[in-house]
Amino acid sequence: MENRTSSMALCAAAFFQMVGVGLIVSLLPSRVIQLSQSMDNVGYIASAFAIPFVLFQLPVGQLGDRYGHKIFLVAGYSISCLTGLLYFRAGSVLSILAGRILQGVGEIPVWALAPALLSLLFPGTKGSAIGKYNASIHLGLTAGSILSVFVYTVWSGNEAFLLYATTGLIGALIVVFFVKDPVGDIARSKSDSAGYGEVFQALKRIRRPAVLAGVCLYGAGYGVFLTVIPGFLLSGKGFSQSETGLFFALFYVAISLSQVIAGKISDRKGPNLPMCAGLLLVAAGVSPFMWFDGEAIFALLFLASFGLGMFCISAMVLLNEAVPASLKGSISGVFYVLWGLGFFLVPPAMTRLGGSFGYEAVFLAAGAVLLAELFALRMSLPKTR
Repeated sequence: MENRTSSMALCAAAFFQMVGVGLIVSLLPSRVIQLSQSMDNVGYIASAFAIPFVLFQLPVGQLGDRYGHKIFLVAGYSISCLTGLLYFRAGSVLSILAGRILQGVGEIPVWALAPALLSLLFPGTKGSAIGKYNASIHLGLTAGSILSVFVYTVWSGNEAFLLYATTGLIGALIVVFFVKDPVGDIARSKSDSAGYGEVFQALKRIRRPAVLAGVCLYGAGYGVFLTVIPGFLLSGKGFSQSETGLFFALFYVAISLSQVIAGKISDRKGPNLPMCAGLLLVAAGVSPFMWFDGEAIFALLFLASFGLGMFCISAMVLLNEAVPASLKGSISGVFYVLWGLGFFLVPPAMTRLGGSFGYEAVFLAAGAVLLAELFALRMSLPKTR
């Protein structure tokens, strides 16, 4: 019963926090465009967020394994509250990017340590537990994006950032009062001698570098969907702020549904099938969407978003199954280090290449890369007799 209460509280805290994120995520690209009068800096929104993910994921994961996860979750939500106040006061592109760096620090525990805790609470159904948690994250993002469609018809300033700060505070309070960390002592007792070497040995035992490359591509795709695609819809397709908010809502709905479904499939059939199917759907959606308008764009990007969610949860389950209980936080850190590399590097590169060669060519090339990754992943499947 205590485990179920903690699970529900983790989902609730993440939901409220992500309502705030969903409310501001479509505002950030337009604020950067407004402040710089250019698309050139939009990709750096993703890069600034990814910097702390690359630098601090493994240390935070190791600390969570040693000392329990709750204290870091409370700290993460509190930092997110402070980030909202910084965004509210921001008057330049640099201050927006500084806020994104701080936001990245705050969200490390929310994205990485909570799934690690759930995998310990529910070892036999970790795919379903993590899938439901990730779905709560994206349902919150969906609610925030839908709310933004209406909010931005009333507000024209930075008021949404104050709501974002409030949701961070709510998340911190929920974790303080309702999340128990009974596995903290277990994890500490097993992880006193655990180090980075054990994590890398576990990765070697998987013997599938295509999986790790796929996680990087997943991070790249997530970053592109948060920055490059909405920027292109705003500047290249003439979308309004409300229409862009609807795009984000559909993006998060697709990822929520797919992670619940793929989590259950991963528990029953293993993670390989949803990983491969997810990559195929992403390639099918992102390659042609530029040549369409209106509802067709929404449908194709929904398809690609669904594929991203399928790949995410199945890859997370595969990596989680490769390590003992004492390294669950660390392996989640590895996942988001790889995620952060793609999230950091690819979106700004795509904006530069799109400006030079056209976004149609860039997204076609992205589809080809995804198909090549699918082939490599398929070839790396363990041989069965």
